[in-house]
Amino acid sequence: MKDEQIVELYLQRDERAVEETQSKYGAYCFRIAKNILTIREDAEECVNDTWNAAWNKIPPTIPVSFKAFLGKLVRDISLSRYRKNHAKKRFCGIEVMLDELEECIPSDFDVEQNFAHRQLSKTINRWLGSLSREERVLFVKRYYYGEAVKDLAKAHGCTENQMAQKMRKLRKSLKACLVGG
Repeated sequence: MKDEQIVELYLQRDERAVEETQSKYGAYCFRIAKNILTIREDAEECVNDTWNAAWNKIPPTIPVSFKAFLGKLVRDISLSRYRKNHAKKRFCGIEVMLDELEECIPSDFDVEQNFAHRQLSKTINRWLGSLSREERVLFVKRYYYGEAVKDLAKAHGCTENQMAQKMRKLRKSLKACLVGG
């Protein structure tokens, strides 16, 4: 079923919308949640919460890209679960990934208090636009979707070490962009 048809089911408050969403995007959303949380049961729960969130947000929201809309929902829900679990010291989850990005941001840089999110977004988008398509896809897969370096390496036919070097180079480039403005 096409995305527009699924969204129309949501707008009509037809419960088949959830079934169709699960059928079409269940694996996609689960992969995002599992990349962030690593625990299968938590990931499954976040995916189910995503269907509920979609039901509650459509309407009034009518997503332009249904897949991106679901990806953002499941990512946000999974990150919230990660924070909750991490606060309880249950597991490390995506700490390595977040630590990798931390080196890109200057130590005196406080995103929430000192820098408008909109400006940061524009700067990062401009930086992403300067990358090759392959680099941009790698960066988004790693730092938005939380894919493991070993999985990215396998998908791109290189070693983990080579992929780690590519990621390090991208982070260094991002840091230069953020520091230089």
